[in-house]
Amino acid sequence: MTSPAQTRFGLVGSGWRGEFFLRLARLLPERFRATGVVTRTESRGAAVTAKWGVRTFRTTAELLAHERPDFVIVSVPWPVTPEVTRDLVAAGVPVLAETPPAPDLAGLRSLWSDVGGSGLVQVAEQYLLMPGHAARLEVIRAGVLGEPTSVQVSSTHLYHAVSLIRCLLGVGYDAAEVSARVFVAPLANPLSPAGWSGDATPQQISTTLATIDFGGRMGLYDFTDNQWWNPLRTRRLVVRGSLGELVDDRVVRLVDPTTPVESSLVRRQTGVDLNLEGLDLKHISFDGSVVYRNPFVGSGLSDDDIAVADILARAGAWAREQGPAPYPLAEACQDHLISLAIEESVRTDRPVVTAKEAWAR
Repeated sequence: MTSPAQTRFGLVGSGWRGEFFLRLARLLPERFRATGVVTRTESRGAAVTAKWGVRTFRTTAELLAHERPDFVIVSVPWPVTPEVTRDLVAAGVPVLAETPPAPDLAGLRSLWSDVGGSGLVQVAEQYLLMPGHAARLEVIRAGVLGEPTSVQVSSTHLYHAVSLIRCLLGVGYDAAEVSARVFVAPLANPLSPAGWSGDATPQQISTTLATIDFGGRMGLYDFTDNQWWNPLRTRRLVVRGSLGELVDDRVVRLVDPTTPVESSLVRRQTGVDLNLEGLDLKHISFDGSVVYRNPFVGSGLSDDDIAVADILARAGAWAREQGPAPYPLAEACQDHLISLAIEESVRTDRPVVTAKEAWAR
């Protein structure tokens, strides 16, 4: 069996998100290697080298002169992402930009005008590569639910949630009418990226609810601030179709005119109880068929790390012309277009209708 090719990537930015990629290169050196990191200052570069053992540079030109990677990840503050992306495309370098690719609608339009036709820009939208979501998408594409008609996501925020809604519905670049409101209610907020606060006092926390009408198909967005971390708010995903529905890992559907049946998505997770194979996700099955296999089996990665590793591997194959584009710039622009409409609807207390943009295919 042939071993997968090693993916070599450069990285612009040294923040929290950029460390996800460096950590994967350390954990899976046979699959990933960082050729270098661009930091703004020498002091920050020295800290990155000390922590990760990776050479650092002050400019992308220096990074590329040292060693040409398969592609360069752009993981910098939102307003800087389009600028760095343009510079790399001008140098003929494939780019994997962090989400979102530009901060606002004007920025999205300008970036698409400048680099959209190059075919050199992908975006690191990994949510549909998370094992559970990938398995759900496989079941939906197999027609188990009939025609998908609505998706409800209460899990992650804005463009990530929109990506899930659009892809699970299969709506592409369809126009959308967005209606959104914010509700504030008391909720304890004991855990954040900074760790456990030790405070269980309820705070006034905002929840955003939005409907996204694609003209016959609908998305429902439900996000509570800090929902990623808060253990008091679970995640929920519902996909409804013409012949049934999926709620998280449970599926009910009609198999003949008088027979509704229920099935479940089942994870084979080792290392639990007396299983001695090591902590790892092997696969996810549905009705006796495997609908997802962990491409990094044996690594013990979390679901999110599996998804990030997968987008890295796919971007490497794409850049080497050995695989399809993992998440093109046009898709990410459409995701953020709708997420901006959610924010605008909240701000104006009015529905917002998205227009067909230049990136729509």
